[in-house]
Amino acid sequence: MAGLIMRFPEGKPKALTLSYDDGVEQDIRLMEIMDKNGLKGTFNLNSGLYTPEGTVYPEGAFHRRLTAKQVTEVYTDSGHEVAVHGLTHPFLEKLPENVAMWDLLKDRENLENQFHTIIRGMAYPFGTYSDTTVDCLKKAGLVYGRTVISSHSFDIPEDWLRLEATCHHNDPELMNLGKKFVEETPLWNSWLFYLWGHSYEFEVNDNWNVIEEFASYVGGHDDIWYATNIQIYDYVQAYKRLEFSVDSRRVFNPTSTELYFQKPMEKDKVYCIRPGEYWEA
Repeated sequence: MAGLIMRFPEGKPKALTLSYDDGVEQDIRLMEIMDKNGLKGTFNLNSGLYTPEGTVYPEGAFHRRLTAKQVTEVYTDSGHEVAVHGLTHPFLEKLPENVAMWDLLKDRENLENQFHTIIRGMAYPFGTYSDTTVDCLKKAGLVYGRTVISSHSFDIPEDWLRLEATCHHNDPELMNLGKKFVEETPLWNSWLFYLWGHSYEFEVNDNWNVIEEFASYVGGHDDIWYATNIQIYDYVQAYKRLEFSVDSRRVFNPTSTELYFQKPMEKDKVYCIRPGEYWEA
């Protein structure tokens, strides 16, 4: 914006987030791995599909949903975001608009009451959607919707309601992308690594080592902001609200967020503009 380069909190040039679906038992182990390495992410839940209390899964069952009580215990105050994934995990684009709206709103309402918070994000069930589905998200007060499309890029999203991930954790390019992300520094923009998947897939494929190695490699770096999906969305939107004079020499921050940026020719200096503050070049 106006010749300035957005930086994330504390002037960091990169952000990393995870997004995992369905609310299954394996999320517990995934969260332990994330926490060990300082990673943050979002768990997308189907509040109409919690398994009944006392359920005993047959041997060999991989997709083991949590009960309502377990969901509350696992995700409450975890430091991670909870988001909508459709009340019943339907193909939303195949439903009549009013039914799709009900499914989204009911899931959102249930999760908000369960976690005593405001839910504003989601992941599309099956990754499928239509323009009508996107309109339903807007009307339901949801600000982002994650698809299952892999961009293999670190670009900051422009269309948050058709949000593309960098890759799935089973992508053969995962560690190559991770290496590029960790070892290089973006000069003219900021980078976002967005990883998605289902934690039960690690058990199905017997490859927990994939996420353990990735988390260990990308975690613990001073130049990376580890954040949830909604934290990154909110920061980017706050930055877009900066107000500039005609000649771009004066900037006003009308938000409640400390915002960071660099000037193109000053690669070693980061500026912070605090809430309600003017900055002048």
